[in-house]
Amino acid sequence: MGTQGMLTRADLERLAVTGEIDTVIVGFCDMQGRLTGKRVSARLFLEEVADHGADCCNYLLAVDVDMNTVDGYRISSWDTGYGDMVMRPDLSTLRRIPWLPGTALVLADLYWLDGRPVEQAPRTILNRQIDRLTDRGLVPYVGTELEFLVFEDGYRDAWAKGYRGLTPASDYNVDYALHASTRIEPLLRDIRLGMSGAGMYCEGAKGECNLGQQEIAFRYDHARVTCDNHTIYKNGAKEIADRHGKSITFMAKFDEREGNSCHIHISLRGPDGSAVFADDSDPLGMSPMFRSFIAGQLATLRELTLFYAPNINSYKRFVDGSFAPTAVAWGLDNRTCALRVVGHGPGMRMENRAPGGDVNQYLAVAALIAGGLYGIDNELPLPEPMVGNAYTSGAERLPTTLGEAMTLFENSEVARAAFGDEVVEHYLNNARIELSAYNSAVTDWERMRGFERL
Repeated sequence: MGTQGMLTRADLERLAVTGEIDTVIVGFCDMQGRLTGKRVSARLFLEEVADHGADCCNYLLAVDVDMNTVDGYRISSWDTGYGDMVMRPDLSTLRRIPWLPGTALVLADLYWLDGRPVEQAPRTILNRQIDRLTDRGLVPYVGTELEFLVFEDGYRDAWAKGYRGLTPASDYNVDYALHASTRIEPLLRDIRLGMSGAGMYCEGAKGECNLGQQEIAFRYDHARVTCDNHTIYKNGAKEIADRHGKSITFMAKFDEREGNSCHIHISLRGPDGSAVFADDSDPLGMSPMFRSFIAGQLATLRELTLFYAPNINSYKRFVDGSFAPTAVAWGLDNRTCALRVVGHGPGMRMENRAPGGDVNQYLAVAALIAGGLYGIDNELPLPEPMVGNAYTSGAERLPTTLGEAMTLFENSEVARAAFGDEVVEHYLNNARIELSAYNSAVTDWERMRGFERL
């Protein structure tokens, strides 16, 4: 075995014979960023699934968050009969899942029955952008920083309460606080150890601003590896919390306090590992490529926001003075900007602060690469960095609603050139469905204002 928790096919064969592993989860990331798939016996996986894949209904990329079948998707509908697609395992992702007894997991790419890749699948979308970098001799490295809220209520109790009146795991701001965070250290430690045992490099955990809010950080890695690990971590953290009788949420904005972010760090390297973003001769240590990369982010940030903020709730996080960005601006270690440049030399990188904890990481990283390549290919000049408070700078602002982001994405030539019309239309349909569902819902806010007083 190599990295702790990672398995080769030979490892799995041996562990299946001894009975140490009896179940293999074959999964993929769906449109909503969820780990989706099926459990198969280790014997069946080794005899058939590893080589030929496992079938699943193609509606899994054409449903809403409630798993309702919805209209408007070309790839899946009543008219086409809701046929199958194939989950083809990527054996480089095969690993133990320590918090589930006798279980291994492998992530899969999605293919049609005739062997064509499903272009609308999030992992495929990211792979296409990685291929564009490969053609230029570039390799993307990424880190995602997921925040979440911890509640003392278990998931089923929270559901029964309609997610009202939940008890947060701390009573006050615990940003970097150790004493209050220690109360939930048994849960946090189990998550950290579980992820380390599943092949991830877990760096540590820290408290955040909201009640019960925490962040567990992982070492940066190749963009696809990071996004794969993000999928497994997000699902696994919920499963481990459930075993502790607690619940956690990654939603972008649970209440009126600080939201859950998912800051994404990205840098590019040459095939030899060289730091192509760094240049010691530049006053800021930034190479011309890095400058154009950031300029591309600025030029495309608004029109690609749909891939950074995919839900109605995502936009409620964009509040002035909240550490969530509102201004389309870049700065040197400036947390008021949407784009923050940090590090130096080999560690020089850009942080996009727009995504929340609800982001689909494959889509967001694909958008980061697409925006950066737009800047590099067009040699866009980079304006001077924002100094001071970007919230009050008068800079152009991020979209404030899903509807605004949807319109920008629909009219984006960059998105259509990078992802293709089929992908763009697929995710526009997802946004339209969410917007329609939200606009037809009657909320607690409306009842409180209107039941008696209107």
